[in-house]
Amino acid sequence: MNISGELILKPGKERSLARRHPWVYDTAVARVKGKPAAGGTVSVRSAEGAWLAWAAFSPESTLRARCWSFVETESIDAAWFGARVTSAVRRRTHVFAATNAVRLVFGEADQLPGLVVDRYGNQLVVQFQAAGVESQRDVLLDALVGATGCADVYDRSDSATRKREGLAASHGVARGDEPPPLVEVNEHGHIFAVDVRRGHKTGYYIDQRDNRALARMLAERLVAGGRSPRALNCFCYTGGFSVALAAGGASAVLSIDSSADVLALAADNAGRNGQGDRHEWRNADVFEALRALKGEAVPPFDVIVLDPPKFASTHHHVDRAARAYKDIALNALRLLAPGGYLMTFSCSGAIDVDLFQKIVAGAVIDARVECQMLRRLAAGEDHPLLMTHPEGEYLKGLLLQRV
Repeated sequence: MNISGELILKPGKERSLARRHPWVYDTAVARVKGKPAAGGTVSVRSAEGAWLAWAAFSPESTLRARCWSFVETESIDAAWFGARVTSAVRRRTHVFAATNAVRLVFGEADQLPGLVVDRYGNQLVVQFQAAGVESQRDVLLDALVGATGCADVYDRSDSATRKREGLAASHGVARGDEPPPLVEVNEHGHIFAVDVRRGHKTGYYIDQRDNRALARMLAERLVAGGRSPRALNCFCYTGGFSVALAAGGASAVLSIDSSADVLALAADNAGRNGQGDRHEWRNADVFEALRALKGEAVPPFDVIVLDPPKFASTHHHVDRAARAYKDIALNALRLLAPGGYLMTFSCSGAIDVDLFQKIVAGAVIDARVECQMLRRLAAGEDHPLLMTHPEGEYLKGLLLQRV
């Protein structure tokens, strides 16, 4: 193992690492011994000199180090990274019974902080979001190809996170051949086309798979109760929830997004599933569209899905994000039929689940409707939460029913 330096923490700053939290902020570091390069492995020590962790150094980031291991006898080398990748892939084996679109590596939860890997059929898509995994790029790519048997790997390391790490954006073929314009995947019997080169995140919102299945079940429940449900999908992207709702028996699904390009792919996905005649696609700003629908005096909707993009990228944007989440929830509730369901989500890591619930409760109060919260919603189990790293719980949602 090549150790390039040491981080000595300020007094008292070792407490979070003693609880195996994997992040070390710059404000916790008293001094750096040696001259570690970006991504280099360093030992982290308390002010008294006690060893705490092996970590990847990131001199440009406020997250000055991300911990690899809290076991001093472990050697952070190619074999260690290979074992982490293989273990992560094996833990997801059972998920393939429902889909061939699976998150294989989820950063800190898999002891590979900053690395995201999604599999779409035989195509892998990677995001190297931190200096540590970037420094091990070739080792990790070799391990991924070996653990999955997938020869084609596409790099989507183009998020704002890399800039905060002092890394340039990286986008293109990492292994094998260029992906086709669209990769076709299966999810609970539905077919979706995914643009891994230009789509959001790695091309598709894999994390919402279980919630899409729930949306279908809600529509089926309404049909079984004698209703012919109408559904509204806001921020619909490529139509995942729209297809699920129609498959559950929704007689009409209105889907809204501000991007004409993703709406075209959403309509294509509906066609792939033989549902073209049940859908209406509206290219509009969702905030404005929700107000317009109320003004149009349309019949109320039986299922409404609100799955917006991240409104708060940092804690500095929480107040603004809270207003946005409340605005869309308030206007959606005014369009919801008695007995109907609202599925509302936040993917902003800076908004925790308790705050999100308070925001939505405020919308319920202002809408002057009675609602029950049936359950909290989260990402699928291929997006696990490391119990010592609660910041990993970025996606949270609520299922409400109007009574």
